[in-house]
Amino acid sequence: MTTNESPQQQHQHHRPRIAIARNAPEVYRAMVALDAAAKKGLDPALVHLVKIRASQINHCAFCIDMHVKEARKEGETEERVYLLNAWEEAGAHYTGKEQAALALTEAVTVLTDGFVPDAVYERAAAHFDEAELAQLIALITTINAWNRFGVTTRMTPGQA
Repeated sequence: MTTNESPQQQHQHHRPRIAIARNAPEVYRAMVALDAAAKKGLDPALVHLVKIRASQINHCAFCIDMHVKEARKEGETEERVYLLNAWEEAGAHYTGKEQAALALTEAVTVLTDGFVPDAVYERAAAHFDEAELAQLIALITTINAWNRFGVTTRMTPGQA
């Protein structure tokens, strides 16, 4: 069957596939526990920025929707949320620590060169002590896993 729709238009008509929580409940519970553990000790505003930015890169509409709503509920500004996709150009809106975390988020999320560049890692290490940095890496890894569940199963935004 052929169609004249672009891949983006075809994707807009896709429906959710499988419910991970219902069909792999132990995995889901473990992910929830990992998510809770990964964000311990990190600034909640930073956690939201990292989760939103990774979700933007991964095109996970479900996670973008959920984390933007959570961030706004906890006091994040519209301006910072809107500018997050261009945070480097809008650097004055984010602290040095947030910028370092966002750079690390992008490097870990994309891994286009097969590694996280030393400069990106060192930038983050300059702003986070070792325990915080370990938590940040765990947070980035966890949101990437959630994004992959969301995108693969086509979770519907607004259903959280």
